[in-house]
Amino acid sequence: MAAPHPRLEIQHLTRRFEGKTVVDDVSLSIQPGHVTCLLGPSGCGKSTTLRMIAGVDMQDSGNIYVDGNLVCDTVFRIPPERRSIGLMFQDFALFPHLTVERNVAFGLNGTRSENRARVEQLLDRVGLLHFIDAYPHELSGGEQQRVALARALAPKPRVMLMDEPFSGLDNRLRDGIRDETLALLKEEGTSVLLVTHEPEEAMRMADEIALMREGRIVQRGAPYNIYNAPADKAAVAFFSDINVITGTVQGALTETPFGQFLAPGVPDGARVDIVFRPQHVSIDFDRQGRGPNPTAIQGTPARGVVERARFMGSESLVEFRMDHDGQVLRATVPNVFLPKIGTPMWLSVRRDRCFVFPAQDMD
Repeated sequence: MAAPHPRLEIQHLTRRFEGKTVVDDVSLSIQPGHVTCLLGPSGCGKSTTLRMIAGVDMQDSGNIYVDGNLVCDTVFRIPPERRSIGLMFQDFALFPHLTVERNVAFGLNGTRSENRARVEQLLDRVGLLHFIDAYPHELSGGEQQRVALARALAPKPRVMLMDEPFSGLDNRLRDGIRDETLALLKEEGTSVLLVTHEPEEAMRMADEIALMREGRIVQRGAPYNIYNAPADKAAVAFFSDINVITGTVQGALTETPFGQFLAPGVPDGARVDIVFRPQHVSIDFDRQGRGPNPTAIQGTPARGVVERARFMGSESLVEFRMDHDGQVLRATVPNVFLPKIGTPMWLSVRRDRCFVFPAQDMD
């Protein structure tokens, strides 16, 4: 039995503007009911990719398929309204002169009773059935967002494209509405391609993350794998603050104040960056110039002096000026930990939470 086609598949999409390549050979596929997130900084080509899939922009090369059927190449093109692709953007774009019912029913082609039943079903699902006769100006931002979701889902699209749809919401509402939205999309069996520049949103919503940079997908995978097995230093830094120490390789080993690190396959004399997150730094007290003994897990401790300590709400961020080279390293500690400036302390780093990459500058 042949494997089912992906719900959405794009192959080698490329888009150029005035000689500049904005989207560069992007390929991905999404199975029915799955959420894939295009994650990356502003200007990396995420929204342009969405616009090509939606049909409001034309690719220079590449193909787009829905359920195995060609939707668009550089010659053949199905109009946007016939692609069975829904759209949700940051601007909810509800029609101010239409009621909630008529907004949600706008893209439906059934009888009035069929349309009314579908509208009631969706509004009930998003908890807004009692607003069916209201107008958009009578709703809060969160309520408008849920109406926009209901409108986008009303025609039962096979694919939903979402371009930063939650960025205009108050932080207190955002998590709840994101979770409600995701549950409804899963319930409808809709495949979702979500664009965001917020790693937390991608981790919360996506089954798979496609990390974009300068028009290309640099890494794809489940959120856990993207976070814990990043492709390069920039990928680590996109998800969290990082510490970086640099060393030179000799015999596939790099000597550092925190002990030796393996650098297999790196030639002698090459420089590498050893990257680790602040939450993987352990802190211990100074005992008359001595720290804890080295261990296989934590490696060798190195001493630093507290330069700044701040309480961040659920954790404390402590910055240390290291004795060996004057570099500042950061550590985060759960709850309240605010040592005095100038206090000497010893830092250790989880060996299994360090990433070793060829040294390179980051913008």
